[in-house]
Amino acid sequence: MLLTSRRLRAALLAVASATLVAATLPPPAPLGIGDPLFPYLGNPGYDVLTYDLDFTYGGDNTKPLDAITKIDARATERLDRINLDFTHGEVRSVEVNGAAAAFVTADEDLVVTPPRPVATGSRIRITVHHTSDPSGPGGGWLRTADGLAMANQADAGHRVFPGNDHPADKAYYTFRITAPARLTVVANGLPEGKTRHGANTTWVYRTHHPMATELAQVSIGDSAVVHREGPNGLPVRDVVPAADRELLEPWLRKTPDQLRWMERQVGPYPFETYGVLIAGADTGFELETQTLSLFERALFTRPEYPEWYVDAVMVHELSHQWFGDSVSPHRWSDLWLNEGHATWYEARYAAEHAGKPLVDRMRSAYSRSDGWRAAGGPPAAPEPPTAGQQISLFRPVVYDGSALILYALRQEIGETAFQRLERDWVRDHRDSTATTADFVSLASAVAGRALGDFLGPWLYGKKTPPMPGHPDWRSTAPAERTAAR
Repeated sequence: MLLTSRRLRAALLAVASATLVAATLPPPAPLGIGDPLFPYLGNPGYDVLTYDLDFTYGGDNTKPLDAITKIDARATERLDRINLDFTHGEVRSVEVNGAAAAFVTADEDLVVTPPRPVATGSRIRITVHHTSDPSGPGGGWLRTADGLAMANQADAGHRVFPGNDHPADKAYYTFRITAPARLTVVANGLPEGKTRHGANTTWVYRTHHPMATELAQVSIGDSAVVHREGPNGLPVRDVVPAADRELLEPWLRKTPDQLRWMERQVGPYPFETYGVLIAGADTGFELETQTLSLFERALFTRPEYPEWYVDAVMVHELSHQWFGDSVSPHRWSDLWLNEGHATWYEARYAAEHAGKPLVDRMRSAYSRSDGWRAAGGPPAAPEPPTAGQQISLFRPVVYDGSALILYALRQEIGETAFQRLERDWVRDHRDSTATTADFVSLASAVAGRALGDFLGPWLYGKKTPPMPGHPDWRSTAPAERTAAR
């Protein structure tokens, strides 16, 4: 006769209870929060407060990592089921408030049925034992020459860990990553210590500000971590392939001055640390992961990229720490607020430091703006990404086509009011999310007059409106369908 332990019996009873509950409910289905561009991203019914992500990396970046994701959340409605965004990994078990829960998958949702319904307003602790698979296309884990990094934008966070994969639900993060002791691990936020046990080391990092799932970053590799000081004592931490430490130093030392330049434009840096993560991978993009922006190595080593261009790209990702990271889009159609602002400050930096006139770049953008709008929709109402190619959302219209809106607004309200608007925007919405309507409202308040009629055609029109101060500008270029960086 085989006697089970009390804990095992309780777990089996809990699973049986949850299974019975699940049988009385409608069939599980993927849910979303109504984002028109990503209809099944995010989940209704709860607000995530914290993520505790535990990854174990064995040293082979082709094999799945063992992982435990713990989510602390608050229910915003009664929940008979809890939907989490998750795909591309094996789920081994789920607990809700310490009790085993039944679970199934529905498309790219993990649908969890707790033993008893969760009451409105109550706290929830969800624990998922799973794998996290770096293989296959679609983003999430990025395999590098010596390990792994993350590239979760726009909707790939749930290929790495279960959660509420939409920037509307930001949360605090703790990362616990175990890897072979010969490797270095870095993640968003600041280090909280590391522990050696046998051939492995566990590293712990914690964020001091809330973060969207798309901005999570974990780097595992043969890396050098370079420390220096930024403005007002800000810790600046760069992560580069160890073999390239000296080669990349001329670029790394630029960051403190770039931080100072951005602070002169929009105010204090919004986070606890900053730095660049240079990965040995060919990505075709750079990414503003919070406190640790991701760059591909080739940007800094290929001779065809002039120094002024690389500098401007560095400032583009840096400016995202204010625009996109600290102030996150409430819906993905608000993406223009991220990329338009980052492109604006990229162009401004190139104008001031490399003699690349802003007016020339804006005139060129204007000439192509109608084509961009025809190909990808207007800046604040972009066309959905191509199925299976979510990165196609990042089209020229959300970069220079959106910076053009900021140029037009500055022309309309003047330099002084525009500078005040920019500073007020990042201050008023720090550590939060904001919408296009919020921006129009604040711009109107700063200008002292309603700007909806002026900004509406710039944001939503199929044709580019006349540029204030430049009646001779014309938009004549044919449609372009090339995805932007």
